[in-house]
Order: sequence, then C-alpha cells, then structure tokens
Amino acid sequence: MQFAFGAGWDARAAQHRSDPTALQHLLGNSATQVLPVWRGKPHLQKDCLGWVAADHPMLRHAHRPFVYLGEHYGRGRFAADISAWEPDALDRTALAMFTDTSIQLHPDAPSGAHFGELRLAMNSLAPPEAALAATARALFNWHRTHRYCASCGHASEVAAAGWERLCPSCGARHYPRTDPVVIMLVTHGNALLLGRSHGWPERMYSALAGFIEPGETMEAAVAREVREETGLVVSDIRYIASQPWPFPNSLMFGCSARASSRALMLDDELEDARWVSREEVLASWAGHHPDILPARKGAIAHYMIGMWLAGHV
Repeated sequence: MQFAFGAGWDARAAQHRSDPTALQHLLGNSATQVLPVWRGKPHLQKDCLGWVAADHPMLRHAHRPFVYLGEHYGRGRFAADISAWEPDALDRTALAMFTDTSIQLHPDAPSGAHFGELRLAMNSLAPPEAALAATARALFNWHRTHRYCASCGHASEVAAAGWERLCPSCGARHYPRTDPVVIMLVTHGNALLLGRSHGWPERMYSALAGFIEPGETMEAAVAREVREETGLVVSDIRYIASQPWPFPNSLMFGCSARASSRALMLDDELEDARWVSREEVLASWAGHHPDILPARKGAIAHYMIGMWLAGHV
C-alpha cells in the first residue's frame, strides 16, 4: 500500500461488538491493548502506536465504553478517548494550526510516549497501525459531533462497543458517518492541474477535491466539482483508488479526468490553480520548485501524482 490508512488488520471481529460477555472477557485479558486518543491525536511511542493495558491509570480520563477495534497479532484491540484530560501546559495556537506540530505528554505515560498529530505520524507507523489509529480517530470524531438523536433530539448513548449510538427515548439507532469525497487528477496533454485552498500553508498545492452530493455518482461529482471550481469541462473520468481520511470523516475516491482546454475561471473556493508540466512536478518532488511543494507523502494525492509521473494514469 503506497498511501496511509488503506491497510487492514487481522480482524475487525464485528461479532463481538454487541456481545457484552465477549467484550468483558477481552477487557479482562492481560494481553488486550488499548490505544489512548486525545482530541484526535493517537498515543505514540517512537514509530509505533502507544498501546497500554486496559487498567492503565491513563485511562481514568476515558469516556466509557471503550471502542472495540478488533484483533491484531492475537490481541484484542480497543481505543479510548481521553480528551477530558487537561495537560498542564497547552499550546492552543499550535492546536489550531493547519498541521499541529505540538505534542502532549501524559504524566502516567511510559518514557518517550506522547500524543501527536496523526498526519505527521502516518508514514512512520506500520500500515495496520496507521489504519487502526485512523479508525479510532474517525469514530471519536463521529461520537463528538453526533451526541443527540437525529429523530427526536434526545441525548443518545454509545452502543455496540462504539459502532452505534442508541436513543433511549425513541429507540432510533445511528451509525458512524463517512463522507464520500472525490479527489481528481485533471490533465491536459503533458500538464496536470493543481490547486490550493484559502488558508493552506505557503506553496502547498494538491489535486482538486470535493464532496459527493446526494443522488450523485463519483463521475458526476468529478465533472461538477471541476467545472464549479475552475470552469473546465472534463471527460474520460476513471476511478484509480480510495483512501480513508479521518480529517474528520472522509473516504477519498481518487479519479482521473481529461480537460477539454486549459482556460481557467476560478470560483471563490480556490485561492489559486495552475497547470503544471511533468518537469515542474518532478522539480517540486525534488524540492527545487520555487512555488510548489510536493503533495504530502501518504496522501492519495501524492500516490496519484506519482502514478501520473510514471505514465500509469
């Protein structure tokens, strides 16, 4: 797998999610491991996830029940949201940045362990661990933003080991939300279209992207988004690959498309867009382009651009 979060782990073991006896047995097993997550940041130790035992003192801050992720390497795997913990010193400016480079050290954590931004760690983690962390982050994002029943407005409760929310008032069940997004390589001859959104870091450009609307196919979404953002008409739309992207809850569908011209008419969603030759993209990847940084390694945009450079798209 050449981009992050797309790998699997040994088993999701979904049959245990609604089995309280099985979950209790797993949590009582000394081999079971729990991943603490603080405000979307996984617990990290060197180039691995910082798993802890189910009775670790760090988890006294956790919301219950823990989210059951399944089994990996013969161990039950859970995740715990400990966002209620307040670090002694908190750099709120760093937390609000596009990429949060700050780390948080819990007093009960093992030496060298910390909470860190998943986007910065995704390439150093083993693929199954990156996928486990992404799943935990996405589920906690969903719980944080869907605390009330969409049917009656009553406060809902966590159910099925974190994979459902149940309304005790009307009985409605709610399931984790995943937002489908198209991300597309738009080409014209030897050139690739790259764009940047408002507020992105300086020199950061990437493939165009947008949410799929209700009643819309991936292909229709690609054509609509490109036309809305740049005025271009595209054809020969093809699917390449998909990537879970838990920032906050997206599933990215990577596609390619050919533009009928290079005449751009940008709307307000983009700060800039430009056609870039293969030579310019290669210079960017080598760190030699004065205006454009390479797409983030581990993101599907980087993977697709690499496929285009190699002549496979």
